[in-house]
Amino acid sequence: MKLNIDNIRKFFSYDNFAKSAGIVIESITKDSVECSMEIKDIHRNSVEGVHGGAIFTLADFTFGVHSNLYNLSGFDVGNTVSQSCDISYLKSTRGNCLIAKSKCINRGKNMSVYQINITDDLGKQIAVMIGNGFTIAKR
Repeated sequence: MKLNIDNIRKFFSYDNFAKSAGIVIESITKDSVECSMEIKDIHRNSVEGVHGGAIFTLADFTFGVHSNLYNLSGFDVGNTVSQSCDISYLKSTRGNCLIAKSKCINRGKNMSVYQINITDDLGKQIAVMIGNGFTIAKR
C-alpha cells in the first residue's frame, strides 16, 4: 500500500468538526495512525477536566483515518464508517496535548476492528477505544 500523507491530510482537511477541535494528523503507516490535539479551553468541561467528548472526537477521527487508508491509497474498497465504538476513560490529564495512536486488530472485506490508545504529552494513558468499522461497497 502506497501512502501519501499530504493527500490524506488534504482529504481530511474537509472534516470541519475535527478541524475546529484542532486535531492534527501527525503520522501514518499502514499499521498505525497518530493524531494529536492540543488541549484548549474549548476542550474543558465544567470541572476543568478534558471533556469526554473531546477525547472521543480525537479517538474517532484517528479511527476514521486509519480505517479508510485502503480506500484513500487507491484500492477500490469503498468508504469505511463507524458501526460501533466503545471507549473507556482511564485517567484525567494534567498535560497540554492528547495523542491518539491506532492499530488494526482485524480487517475483513466489510468489517474491521481498530484499537485507539489515547495518551497525553506526559506519557499517561488517558483512554482506550475499540472501533468497529463497516466498509460500504462502492456502487
